[in-house]
Amino acid sequence: MLRFLVRRFLGAVVILFLLSIVTFVLFFGVPRDPALLMCGKTCNPDSIANIHHVLGLDKSIPEQYWIFLHNLVLGSDGFAQGPCPAPCFGYSYHSNEQVWGTLIDRLPTTVSLTIGGAVCFLIVGLGTGLLAAWRRGTLIDKTATAGAMVLSSMQIYFLGPLALAILVYQTHWFEKPAYNEFTANPASWFAGLIIPWVVLSTIFAAQYTRMSRSAMIEQLQEEHVRTARAKGMSRRYVFFRYAWRGSLIPIVTIFGIDLGSLLGGAIITEYTFGLPGLGNLAVQSVFFSDLPLLLGVMLFSATMILLFNIIVDACYAFIDPRVRLA
Repeated sequence: MLRFLVRRFLGAVVILFLLSIVTFVLFFGVPRDPALLMCGKTCNPDSIANIHHVLGLDKSIPEQYWIFLHNLVLGSDGFAQGPCPAPCFGYSYHSNEQVWGTLIDRLPTTVSLTIGGAVCFLIVGLGTGLLAAWRRGTLIDKTATAGAMVLSSMQIYFLGPLALAILVYQTHWFEKPAYNEFTANPASWFAGLIIPWVVLSTIFAAQYTRMSRSAMIEQLQEEHVRTARAKGMSRRYVFFRYAWRGSLIPIVTIFGIDLGSLLGGAIITEYTFGLPGLGNLAVQSVFFSDLPLLLGVMLFSATMILLFNIIVDACYAFIDPRVRLA
């Protein structure tokens, strides 16, 4: 197990290294100069050259990338804004603040959105999928399957504004979505995120309903499940004791990827509801051509996805004894 985890960790480091190179190269391929965005209306060639020098954009791309890696690992005292301890992604071109500090400030919003949404879509999606598999072929199964197919074709950028228009601006049943610190006011925290949770979980719950239903039906056809039924065990006991555990592997796999992606920033959801999370920060970094901020968001998001993939792989051996990690 330890060798497997070390191997996966080293592979993740290589992937992050390659991703940083690709992001760095693609940034300089975009025909948009961040110095022009910072220069203002009184822009002239001397001002642009001075901004390039301050930002380090007058150096070659390999030299800039080496400086970025050095600062990321060891930190730097060479910034005009002040010292930048490791992990140092530098200072934002737009806000002139430390990128790592900005990521940490935005992280609670994304974590709150992710945890609340994950709880909702897991309970609803898995519960509906198990019920449909239990009552296979009945009206309940057909209704759940049809509803899941319809909802899975929906998109957040459609359901989000629709929910805002109906639930907030017309009926006034809910407050406008906003993030409030949980420690300051738990009730306001819950009220401000309930609509984003419902919209986010609607899309994911439909996918988990279809996936859990198909996985459970497949497990019910396995030899060990049929043998247990032949021995006289009750249908309920076999369903939850044998079939349910075997159906968890594909669900846990997808859940690990989804959870890592959401923790890296639910871009569409946060942008739709105006939540100040990592997803909204990613949009801002692209809009302002903010290379340090863009690299910070990209690497943080990729780290979350890779981390949860490793955790999921490590969980396989505990979920299914037939799985052996080489």
